[in-house]
Amino acid sequence: MKKILLIIGCILIISLFNGCSSGDYKTFATLYGIVSDNNTGDPIGVATVVLSPGGKTTVSGSDGRYEFENLDAQQYKISVQKAGYQTNYKTVTAVAGESVQADIPLTRNN
Repeated sequence: MKKILLIIGCILIISLFNGCSSGDYKTFATLYGIVSDNNTGDPIGVATVVLSPGGKTTVSGSDGRYEFENLDAQQYKISVQKAGYQTNYKTVTAVAGESVQADIPLTRNN
């Protein structure tokens, strides 16, 4: 009987340690940033932000902020467009379990 209790106790302890180690880390990344006017530094709202690869698209808020969540860890190219401004690009690397900031300034058309 003591042997059975010892075996059950060992199984419980092993299960407890295995349960703690799996799934305790994040496998996805977040990219975010502010779209702003290159000359004034003012935030630019309603700018179209496109992420490649993947083709995900979002629009910057009135505070210029954009965000992409639950991304695979890899390198991305961010493209930002707004009428009256030149399109700007930035390449960033998304790291699993981290949030990476990528602010992007836009220059007005002449």
